[in-house]
Amino acid sequence: MLFTPEVFSHSYVLLSIIVANVAGTQEPIYGPSAIQSVANQAQTTPYTELQPEDLQWTAMESTCVETQVFYLTADSGHIGMAQVIYSNVAGIRTTCQFNTKIFYPNQSDGNKTPNLWSSDALDNHGFDSRKLSFYADGCAVTLNDDATAYTVKSAINESSIVNLTVSRLAPGFHVGSNGKSYFGTDPHHPWGTMRHAFWPRCHVEGNIITKEGPIDFKGRGLFIHALQGMKPHHAAAKWSFADFQSPTFSAIMMEYTTPPSYGSTVVNVGGIVKDGEIICAGAANTAVHTEVHEDPETEWPEPKAVQFRWSGKTKAGEDVHAELAGGLGQRLDKVDVMANVPGFVKTLVGGVVGTKPYIYQYSPQQNLELKIKMGSDETVEEGVLFAEATFIS
Repeated sequence: MLFTPEVFSHSYVLLSIIVANVAGTQEPIYGPSAIQSVANQAQTTPYTELQPEDLQWTAMESTCVETQVFYLTADSGHIGMAQVIYSNVAGIRTTCQFNTKIFYPNQSDGNKTPNLWSSDALDNHGFDSRKLSFYADGCAVTLNDDATAYTVKSAINESSIVNLTVSRLAPGFHVGSNGKSYFGTDPHHPWGTMRHAFWPRCHVEGNIITKEGPIDFKGRGLFIHALQGMKPHHAAAKWSFADFQSPTFSAIMMEYTTPPSYGSTVVNVGGIVKDGEIICAGAANTAVHTEVHEDPETEWPEPKAVQFRWSGKTKAGEDVHAELAGGLGQRLDKVDVMANVPGFVKTLVGGVVGTKPYIYQYSPQQNLELKIKMGSDETVEEGVLFAEATFIS
């Protein structure tokens, strides 16, 4: 969530693109034939392991949002995110942003430190010659020579000074042959794309220094490189996201539902890995909110319990079925993406486009269990889930 956030975490980048493209952008009803889902590729090629060139920044010169986001599950109980966003509005203006967010664990007395959110515009952005590393004044996201680790450094905000190394523990993948879904009535000349590439299981070292002191983020991580080559609110009306990290397994899932203009089509990409190995990955997964309550403030159906299911095959051809289900507990945060937009713009966005983006974020205090069945073998393991539900229009 590119795409938080696209909506990419993944979801905060909606702000710049939606506001810039608001007036007169209601799309006609093209129908489901106007999206060529990556699930079509996955029927013959469930997934492809990433090569270094798959991690290149596209940096489109037309309307797009591209992001690299690192989700952090620390041994200390902290959950965090570090994200760089590249966005282009109609080929007229390019902006870059660096975001961090920290969720603090509950204290022994039951109190909880407020979430820390930092978001800063970046100046003088650029890329290395291979477009594998990003840099700007006071910020760098650098891929090492053998494409197995990123260093993430930012000193642009004294509230969250970032110095992290995120090292891949299992192969990365994108679903299908190239990870892309295409939007447009002519399949040979699409007017939009959506792509996600994943390192689902990473080792994280380093810290984020806050005004209260450093936070050690040693633990597990998930890296996502995502691209929306179109206006975010045209590509997706809602999102579900899961990042589950346990001692043995990492299970990740990203699902979005298009607006009615593309037939309210559901696209789901995800997979399960362990150290050194992809167990399964593909598009035959489901994300279901098994219990919802209407949020009286937003009127969105806020999830209270979820069920994530993965289906696929191992490289040896064994069937894999996995499930992660349970209550979400008290939410970590509810993000009004338009909160800091001037009032007249917010009214325009809501009235003309029908856009009302909110992100609900969770990490159940009671660890949930991932149940995996591979062939005749079944394994159950507890771990930490970070989940998001995003509603846009």
